[in-house]
Amino acid sequence: MRKSLKPLLMATVTGLALAAGTVAASAESLADALVSAYRNSHLIEQYRATLAAADEDVAGAVAALRPVVDWGLNFETQRCTYQAVSTGCTGDWSDLAATLSLSIDWTIYDFGRSNLNVGITKETVLATREALRATEQDVLLSAVQAYADAKAAAEQVAINENSVRVISEQLKAARDRFDVGEVTRTDVSQAEASLAGARASLAAAQGTYKAAREAYKAAIGHYPKGLSRLPKAPTLPKSMDAATTTALRQHPSVKQAQHQAAVADLGVALADAQRMPTISGGATFADPQGVGRSTTLDLTIGQRIYSGGAISSARRKAIVQREGARAGLRQAGVAVSQGVANAYAMIDVYRAQIRAYDQQIQAADIAYRGVREEATLGARTTLDVLDAEQDLLDARASRITAEADLQVAYYQLLSAMGLLTVEDLKLGIPTYDPAAYYNAVQNAPLSVQGERLDRVLRAIGKQ
Repeated sequence: MRKSLKPLLMATVTGLALAAGTVAASAESLADALVSAYRNSHLIEQYRATLAAADEDVAGAVAALRPVVDWGLNFETQRCTYQAVSTGCTGDWSDLAATLSLSIDWTIYDFGRSNLNVGITKETVLATREALRATEQDVLLSAVQAYADAKAAAEQVAINENSVRVISEQLKAARDRFDVGEVTRTDVSQAEASLAGARASLAAAQGTYKAAREAYKAAIGHYPKGLSRLPKAPTLPKSMDAATTTALRQHPSVKQAQHQAAVADLGVALADAQRMPTISGGATFADPQGVGRSTTLDLTIGQRIYSGGAISSARRKAIVQREGARAGLRQAGVAVSQGVANAYAMIDVYRAQIRAYDQQIQAADIAYRGVREEATLGARTTLDVLDAEQDLLDARASRITAEADLQVAYYQLLSAMGLLTVEDLKLGIPTYDPAAYYNAVQNAPLSVQGERLDRVLRAIGKQ
């Protein structure tokens, strides 16, 4: 990794490592979840296959530069429809004659069309690699979101369970006080209504947690089990401009758009080259039975004179596609810059919310304790106590949500900068090498030379 990016990810890496090493063995850290998401993602597996197919396109384009060799074995017999002794025709089938032939065809020169096709397929491979990296970022960000949501949902269930316990005790106390005449039936009914509301909130929180568990399984591959605390937040860039600069240089969508623009440029050059002639050569070696061997060599120079406007149309199409690809590159930069700005804005929002909720919780806790004490002296009603307790519960629940959102926003910023990959986070696991398959097939090896390719395919299957 480049030195300029190390400080940014230092805290993330440290936090992930601490989370993995300090919790109990049964707990699952965010690092564990990210590793599992990477290993179990069918989406990443799908894009790996797409990349391998793009690699094979390079092999196909390279093969077009080479001769094509065919062999044939022809069997022939004939029968006359009349009998003529002078010609040797007796009306019977003649002896079976066999001809073995070997032919070679080779496009000797096509004014760069084949080489341009190779260049297009290579740029397409590079663009597909960036698409794979973008998919990896999406998978890991979804894992972070699922982890934060599941943990927050579990905490919401816990505080709602505690609320049900507290209100149940308050209801019991209200009934006891009603029995001795200290409160009215209205106070008891208010406590009963509050308990019913708390149970309804608990049921909703439990439903949210069940949904979060399913989302966790879909993103990570299994249900959550004893999730540990989220790691320490990563150190952010010194400014949004610095983050944007990194994003424009690193983000896979920008780099993918750059390669797609290069493909479009080569496409225009290819369309221009279609107007040029083609020089091809061939050789045929035949061995007819009973006749003798023969060799034929040929050289052909040809050019299409009239195509009904198809060649001109293809060139115009290539030009507008080039303009579209360049516009796509510019738009990718706009989208990436916007993503960085949005992440920064939401981080500021969630931080401000957490500070406000901390103050609210502190004040609501003091108010709740005070109202509860005043209620024992008869200065406050049961409803006052329940309202104060609900205010404290709401503040704590909002704080949990804001904390989870803030943690996700940190990783959204890393994703917006193009730095949310297994390698960037240093999760310490073997990663898929996108160049391995390409290196094995780029020269279009023969099937009999595919032992190395088989090893690559086996390695891909074990990722």
